[in-house]
Parts: sequence; structure tokens; C-alpha cells
Amino acid sequence: MRWRQQRQSSNIEDRRGMGRGVALGGGGIGVLIIAALVCLLGGDPRQFLEGLPAQTQTQQQPAANNAPPDENRQFAAAVLGSTEDVFTQILPAQGGPRYQPPTLVLFSGQVSSACGYASAAMGPFYCPGDRKLYLDFAFFEELKREFKAPGDFAQAYVIAHEVGHHIQNLLGTMGQVQARGQNNALSVRLELQADCYAGVWAHHAAKKRIVEPGDPEEALRAAAAVGDDMIQKRTQGYVVPESFTHGSAKERMEWFARGFNGGDMRQCQTFR
Repeated sequence: MRWRQQRQSSNIEDRRGMGRGVALGGGGIGVLIIAALVCLLGGDPRQFLEGLPAQTQTQQQPAANNAPPDENRQFAAAVLGSTEDVFTQILPAQGGPRYQPPTLVLFSGQVSSACGYASAAMGPFYCPGDRKLYLDFAFFEELKREFKAPGDFAQAYVIAHEVGHHIQNLLGTMGQVQARGQNNALSVRLELQADCYAGVWAHHAAKKRIVEPGDPEEALRAAAAVGDDMIQKRTQGYVVPESFTHGSAKERMEWFARGFNGGDMRQCQTFR
């Protein structure tokens, strides 16, 4: 991925090292792992965030003036900048409202959002209450090590998926789904649509020569790796389709591919 050639977004809020502590009772690390597996790559995290007791707030010391460039931040800002350029152009052209970019919050360990306090173990998420994306870069290492989905475009897919949730919020889709209450089938459709929107972004990014050979395959591997069936097989040894909240590996790959091949958000009708 030629991300270094891309304009970097200024809509970055860096809270790394400045998060408020979160303690989870009962399951400890096991609870964190389960929460991460359930909530990976988006969705509404509030049900996992409420009622978490806070610990002591810590603050990171300012970086030295001669510190090396922060490539993680530069990468995230470049991907976010690319999504801004793409959706500012195509969202109104494809029947949507004027695009209002979200803010990407970088954090380490734990973070406070309008949806509550969250641990990094939950993975990246979007909070509709403040229209912000939340990302701990430690997830990218987990994506490579635990999920066997390495590559910068796999990481870009993660960010684009969360941007997809922001678009759903702008269009009112997310609010309509949340108004229906707990519904796994609707949650799956919401996640698959965000995957499709990520594919739409990748389609238009490819036209700008940001995408290199092999990049789409990286995104497809990441989409498959975080399918509910793959996660359940890895963690419990068997699959329970009725409990899916994000979609199977096959579904996630198919909807990303649909967005990537067509480049049209109107083809991302997972609710029909």
C-alpha cells in the first residue's frame, strides 16, 4: 500500500498514554479476551462498557524532540485521509448526504468515549455517540500474530471498516438497528455492510494508485480471520451460527469483495 503518498488527515486525537484505567471483575484476562473476540472490528460496544469501575489515571511523559517519526500515527492519518477524500466525493454522488469526517482517537490500554470506558482488548470500535473511531495499535500486532492476517492493507481495512460504521451513522442505518434492540441477525447485517463500505473505499483508493498488487488479498484474509465462525473454532472448537454478531468468514469476504469490485455503496444493501 502506497500510504506514504497519501494526504494525512488532521482529524486525529492522540490519547496514547493518557487513558483512564479500567478494571473488570470476575473473569479478569479471560473476560477481556472474550470481549475482544465478540466485539472485534466494530459494532455497538456499549453493552460491554457500562458499569466498569475506574482506576487511577496515568499520563505519558511528552516525547523528546529528537524522537523518531511516529509511523503508526502517520499510517493511520494517511488511511483516514484517503477515506475522507473518497467518501467526500462519492457519498453525495451516490445518493447520500454531505460527508462529515469522523475523528480517529488513538489510545493505549484503555480509553473513555461517549459509549463508556473501553479496554484495548475490545479491539477497534466506533462510538456513534461522539462520532469517533477508537484504535489501539496493539490490535495490529494481534491481527498479525493471533489472526495470521499481516500487512498494511489488512490494517487499512480495519480502519475503513470503522469508517463504514460512521457512514451508517450518518445515513441513519445504525440508529434504526439500535432501535430494534438486541438482534444478532441485524447486527450481522450491520457489520457486513461496513465491510462492503470498506471495499468501496478500497475500490476508489485503487484508482488513485494507493493500492498495490496483493493488497486486496490482505484485506480478504483479515476479513476472513475475524469471521465469527473462525473465531469460535479457534476459541471453543465448534461453531454456533445463531450466536454470530459479525458474520462468517465467507460472508465478510464476499461483502468486502462486492464493494471492492463495484465501488458503489448502493450495492451494499445487506438489509434487503
